[in-house]
Amino acid sequence: MTFKAILHCGVVLSALLFEPTLAHAQVLPADPTPKQDASSEDIVVTGSRIRRDPLNDESPVVRIDQSSVAKTGLSSIADVLQRIPSASGGLNSKVNNSGNLGNPPDGGGVGAGSAEIDLRYLSSKRTLVLVDGIRYVPGTSGSGIPATVDLNTIPANMIDRVEVLQSGASSLYGSDAIAGVVNVITVAQQVGLRASAQFGTFRQGDGHTQDYALSYGIKGPTTNFVFGGTYVKQEAVRSSNRSISLFPNPGQTACTDPVGGCSSAAVNGRFDTRTNAGPIPGLAFGNFTIANPPNNNPTLASLRTFTAADRFNFAPYNYILTPSERYGAWFSFKQAFSPSVNLRVKAAYNRRNSENQAAFEPLFIGPDAGNGAGSVFDTLSVDASNPYNPFGVTLQGSGPNKNYSFIARRVVEAGQRTFDQRVDTFTGSATLDGSFTVGEHKWYWDATAAFGVNDAHQSFTGNLRADRVALALGPVAQCTGACVPLNLFGGAGSITPAMLNYIGFTERDKSNQQLYDYTANLSGDIFDLPAGPIGFAVGYEHRIQIGSFDPDPIIAAGLGADIPSKPASGRYYSNEVYGELRIPLLKDRPFFNSLEVNGSVRHADYSISGGSTTYTAIGLWKPVEDLLLRGSYATGFRAPSLGELFGDRSRFDLPANDPCTSAAGGLFQSNATVRANCIANGVPANGSYAEDQGGQLPVLTKGNRKLKPERSRSLLFGAVYSPAWARTSGFSRALSLEVNYYDIEVTNAIAALDANVKLNNCALLGDPTACSQVIRTGNGLINEIDATLDNLDGIKTRGIDATFRYRSPETGFGVFGLSANATWLLKYTLTASNGAVVIERVGTERGSPDQAFPKFKGNSTIDWSIGGFAASFTGRYISGVTENAGANRLGSRFYGDVQFAFSPSWMERRTSLTVGVNNLFNQDPPACSSCSLNNFDPTTYDVPGQFGYVRLSYKM
Repeated sequence: MTFKAILHCGVVLSALLFEPTLAHAQVLPADPTPKQDASSEDIVVTGSRIRRDPLNDESPVVRIDQSSVAKTGLSSIADVLQRIPSASGGLNSKVNNSGNLGNPPDGGGVGAGSAEIDLRYLSSKRTLVLVDGIRYVPGTSGSGIPATVDLNTIPANMIDRVEVLQSGASSLYGSDAIAGVVNVITVAQQVGLRASAQFGTFRQGDGHTQDYALSYGIKGPTTNFVFGGTYVKQEAVRSSNRSISLFPNPGQTACTDPVGGCSSAAVNGRFDTRTNAGPIPGLAFGNFTIANPPNNNPTLASLRTFTAADRFNFAPYNYILTPSERYGAWFSFKQAFSPSVNLRVKAAYNRRNSENQAAFEPLFIGPDAGNGAGSVFDTLSVDASNPYNPFGVTLQGSGPNKNYSFIARRVVEAGQRTFDQRVDTFTGSATLDGSFTVGEHKWYWDATAAFGVNDAHQSFTGNLRADRVALALGPVAQCTGACVPLNLFGGAGSITPAMLNYIGFTERDKSNQQLYDYTANLSGDIFDLPAGPIGFAVGYEHRIQIGSFDPDPIIAAGLGADIPSKPASGRYYSNEVYGELRIPLLKDRPFFNSLEVNGSVRHADYSISGGSTTYTAIGLWKPVEDLLLRGSYATGFRAPSLGELFGDRSRFDLPANDPCTSAAGGLFQSNATVRANCIANGVPANGSYAEDQGGQLPVLTKGNRKLKPERSRSLLFGAVYSPAWARTSGFSRALSLEVNYYDIEVTNAIAALDANVKLNNCALLGDPTACSQVIRTGNGLINEIDATLDNLDGIKTRGIDATFRYRSPETGFGVFGLSANATWLLKYTLTASNGAVVIERVGTERGSPDQAFPKFKGNSTIDWSIGGFAASFTGRYISGVTENAGANRLGSRFYGDVQFAFSPSWMERRTSLTVGVNNLFNQDPPACSSCSLNNFDPTTYDVPGQFGYVRLSYKM
């Protein structure tokens, strides 16, 4: 058995998991948050607003501190969090969808360059992100109004630790906390200088990453002041430099392969005059391209039949890892006015410059172009007088005399499409907090005003204007002034700079989100029971959220050749109150070392969706001191986001197959029921609609102001065993095992019904609702699939989390540690709104939008330290999944990460040199044919290739 296999088995058999991060993750009470009292050992722990000993959490909380993040070699806190087994991906820098797929069907835009956290596979919008217990402004990327926080807008060295609550908590924190809560705790105090510099690169010589951080803290008798700055630069990994992404489908070697997938928008053009009406008098009937490009005088004799070999392979022109540059600055200030009153002021600024890239613009015009959303390009005509029209007659694109299907041309002369984002985020808060005594008990209070602004601008090069293309293709007598007649038929190199300058433009979009949050909290102990004091917390929150998306005026007018979109804007406010109570019932009794019940309730009144009341009940029982048993029942809700409510029509290009095509893979010719249903949906009865499978179909997304809030209920049962005998016997300094079972049900879930489901329901079942949302042209091609957001019936998921941690005492051979963290996904079912469609996700790959649902995920870390030397190895395991109804198996993956660190004693251990390699065994991700881009799922698997890094750090 190989060393790799032994490690693999060890990871699985020990119920593995969690990354080096959690191996040493500790609560650090020395750095109080705005709700903490530095003199008290009890603090506010995520999952409760009542102060308590952080070692006796009532909820399953994973903690990740600065040293834990450093052990990963990663430069984004989002990348660290996405490795938690209970996490399920989310946007990250491996997602390069701008211009390739358009706006996803959630009303929030592409989110290019953003990084999110998604717990329990319930999507990022159902995971609440807080900073110091306060809401944080959602991110934008110049393409919509997202509902989620971009974690890359938080300067990394500003983060002291992250607490991840792996259970619903709407009764404490309000909307969005259905799957869990991520609470980022920032640095509140520091003495002296901390600095680090890291450089990393892939074995292939790309994806270079630089990461620099600097902070300085001053601590006085009544004043704390800490400030810092960060700079991160991540360079690209291109799809052309990895074998998995050289063609649109895994294993493909040419566009002529039967699997298809290459684009009709060929570099030399595709001119399709085949129509349902058959040949048109005076117009050559067929499917053509130019024979010998470039041709500045194309004629009918210059054309030949278009074949699969003419299709365009767009795959090598993308990013696997998108380039970005982030820099930011922050400060934290505390002034004690008295022993019981403090002022805390925090502020942070972050700039993100990022880029996405796609292949050259595919220009589609004509009745069957499929641009959708009322695009002008779908109605364009090519006049007979256009000097480059080889057919000699007008190609009519609108009206009753339409006589051609479509023209497609890859505009290589304009260069690749690039999408550059500039995102500025500024946040600030001011908190007054303090304490006072009521009888023999201390009560704590705080009042906070916080605000945040996220402002994004995106520029897109390579787009084309429909109004000018119309003039350049129209009657030559009307092409005057700056107008230059356009040659669409001469092949690559035939569009001159003068033509391109007239029809091309740089698209400029912008989006903005603002958050204003005002909170007040009061907590303490009311009176004592025999088992301990009754604790309480109450509070009030008033929140205002504003968002807007302003696409380029040319795009808003429907005149762009790329993804159409419309302006959107909206705002809401909420008033919310909550209360929490902790009641100890028994203590120091046989079989009842302790017994307590906790409860919380919250009422939120939203200006856009009305009122909602949620509650949580928790029971905690220690039959003996070493064993904690807990159970909870919670209700939750999520108010519709601004994008979901106010987002206007846009397009998502879904990689999907149309069952109604007569081409290979379609069912039109072989299934009489499908044939009848497809004909009723607008497919020509003669079988002339024969588009190849494996392409992209236009899905039209849209918000819905009639959306209702989502509702949820969560059950949690868990046990924590932390034996005192292990510590007293000298066997360990820390030993614990924790197991939790969760069961979550979401109703009124906001989403658009999967377009693949609509296509199949229409073709296979003749479902009238599904068929009404699949809009076809007269020749049978899909012009658009309606994906207006709605409240679907629900999502049900349940699973088991397990965590094991061990830390040895000091020995002559050093200190050893083992941590393992695992998640078993037992159920994940999506039920569509009519109740007739039930989709079971466990053990599958959803495909676009990409998401794998493995039955098991786990991480395990073994570490060792002696003197100034430390070493660790982390194993990360993801079980296999299937895609395409089980037709393809994506095998399991085991990733290994190794790190070595040295802190010399002669430098008083202030300086540390760290080297490491992630993906030590050079594992490639499993090939995925249904995934959006690059033939693998970027939300689940690593970038192909080994990544090595070196870091030098200093601490005063």
